[in-house]
Amino acid sequence: MRRLFWFGLGIAAGVFATRKAGQAAHAATPAGIGANVGEGLRELAGAIGSFGAEVRAGMSEREHELQETVERRTGFTPGRRARGANDR
Repeated sequence: MRRLFWFGLGIAAGVFATRKAGQAAHAATPAGIGANVGEGLRELAGAIGSFGAEVRAGMSEREHELQETVERRTGFTPGRRARGANDR
């Protein structure tokens, strides 16, 4: 029974090592390198998009805060033109 256990364990280890070696060999080919670079670029694009969205949200929030501050201190609402004689 012991020999059968160790034989089975050896087969499993051999299959595992063969698969890992095959994956490493594929990663070293031009197709594998291209796939890795493509995946990295997709992740980078996603991160840049997220960063841009966060910056835009922060800018909008800060602009709203500044408009409230100006309105509170001066009574003038920024962004809205006062109706004057030149308006039709």
